[in-house]
Amino acid sequence: MKRLYLFLACAICLANQFTTFAQFDLSTQRAEEQTVNAVTGEAQSRTLVINPTPQSLTINDDTIDASAGFAINSQLPNAIPDFIKQNPKGIKLTIDFGKNQNLKPLSGAYSLTINQKGISIQGYDERGAFYGLQTLLQILESAPISALPSLTISDYPSLEHRGVVEGFYGTPWSHQVRLSLIDFYGRHKMNTYIYGPKDDPFHSSPNWRLPYPEDQAANLTELINACKRNYVDFVWAIHPGKDIKWNTEDYNNLVKKFQMMYDLGVRNFAIFFDDIEGEGTNPNKQVKLLNDLTDDFVKKHPGVAPLMVCPTEYSRLWLNPTDKGANAIYGRTLYPDIDIMYTGDVVCSDLTKDTMDFFNSLIKRPGYYWWNWPVTDYARNYILQGPTYGLDTTLTSDDVTALVSNPMEHGEASKLALYGVADYAWNIPAFNPLDNWERGLRELMPECPEAYRTFAIHSCDTETGYRRAESWETETFRFTDEWTPEQLKAIRDEFARATIVPNVIRQNCSNKLLLAELEPWLAEFEKLGQRGLKVCYIMENFNKLSDVEVFQFYRSAIMTAEETKAYNAHKVGTMKLQPFYDNALYDLRAALQARRQR
Repeated sequence: MKRLYLFLACAICLANQFTTFAQFDLSTQRAEEQTVNAVTGEAQSRTLVINPTPQSLTINDDTIDASAGFAINSQLPNAIPDFIKQNPKGIKLTIDFGKNQNLKPLSGAYSLTINQKGISIQGYDERGAFYGLQTLLQILESAPISALPSLTISDYPSLEHRGVVEGFYGTPWSHQVRLSLIDFYGRHKMNTYIYGPKDDPFHSSPNWRLPYPEDQAANLTELINACKRNYVDFVWAIHPGKDIKWNTEDYNNLVKKFQMMYDLGVRNFAIFFDDIEGEGTNPNKQVKLLNDLTDDFVKKHPGVAPLMVCPTEYSRLWLNPTDKGANAIYGRTLYPDIDIMYTGDVVCSDLTKDTMDFFNSLIKRPGYYWWNWPVTDYARNYILQGPTYGLDTTLTSDDVTALVSNPMEHGEASKLALYGVADYAWNIPAFNPLDNWERGLRELMPECPEAYRTFAIHSCDTETGYRRAESWETETFRFTDEWTPEQLKAIRDEFARATIVPNVIRQNCSNKLLLAELEPWLAEFEKLGQRGLKVCYIMENFNKLSDVEVFQFYRSAIMTAEETKAYNAHKVGTMKLQPFYDNALYDLRAALQARRQR
């Protein structure tokens, strides 16, 4: 979501504190706190890799030989993948749902048992049975088929809604990437995909009143069907507030557009009133519209879920906290089954108990958290590959009804972050950010996870806005410091790895969509490694080289104007590696000048 610009502080102070109309100045500076918090958690050794982490997992001592295949009795239509070997004489595999009363009464809950009698998956509902199958598929990937562990899993989600909002500014995802991501959502038990790219003109102004062209409508239908296969709710969002007129004509236009989308297969709808100004921001008009749509459309169309809304005042920074504020109006007058979205203390925020308590007290229901991470529409020259963290592990469904991530315009490269979002939203108390990241690296690039890790650990921060820890295993220092040969060797080795891993990734990564997204940053990472090796050589040999030799090496290490431009367009290593290089050049030049003057 969001252009991620905020109110000017002075504008807030001068505004009438009781106004219900938000006037956005989209040219102002960001207001996120520039603190870089450390990554929490620690890597763990796991017998099985299952994501998201099950609520309860008991592994027994014995194993099951399933190499002969499976005798399958499944109530799930078309859910068994082709690579599962079916054999009437194999291990019995039963998949059923709706009959086990011992399961948590939540959509998606399931149990999975593997023992000498066979494999049994019981779902609270059809979605739960599907999730149990996804867990089994991950077990089959983790364990030898001839020695499957005997185990019992009892599992259910912490949050009702878990997933993704395609709500960023910039180039919307391609159809191919969207389909790839929907399969990813299903595999990792995310059940929500909100379609709301800001630069889709038929979602927003100027064409929100118009039908999608035939080819785009066909693509949407394909996405909806893919979501059905993966038990993901496809939520179509509309963003009419920029030019909506509060009259009968535009109300009918909205109902007509909803009907068009219903006919395409949409059963979940959202209305976004974010990032607008003028008459569209009137919360009383917004509430009436949402309530009327509920009565006139939602309740009259079979299978349509309650609406969700992103309010104009979606951040604590600028919302009016009084009982005359927009969100308090929502809380008093908006139908209670309509979910209300919130981005936290500022546009990009950690998810905390305090921020949810504040918001929930206004809207009189648990908030629907729109997490602006790993979105980079405010800093498109970065690609965020760091751990998912900044999420309070004490929260419950009484505090927050949903967590949806707003990713980067690079959909495949966003999967590493979404791997963590899925893990957190499914099992909040057990979430371990660093361990999840380590597992995600192997999930996303199993062919060369160590190379991917080297690139990812130096591709985490944006230098501004919502700061992320980066290069936390790398120690840097100045040439003017007292450093040891061992310290220099350590960082020289890291620069050497930076020169190598891009080609390792290029040669081994089978996900070509991911590789294409990473490539501009891989190229700059390789060049950063080469620059770093040059300055390390000068530092190590400074006292052995003549003034002329030092100057020659120094000049060869300096970035040209073209190289600087390329790096600024696709930045990596901004927290430690590039600053080490910059500082080394500065210090070496000063040291050479001082030596010449002696």
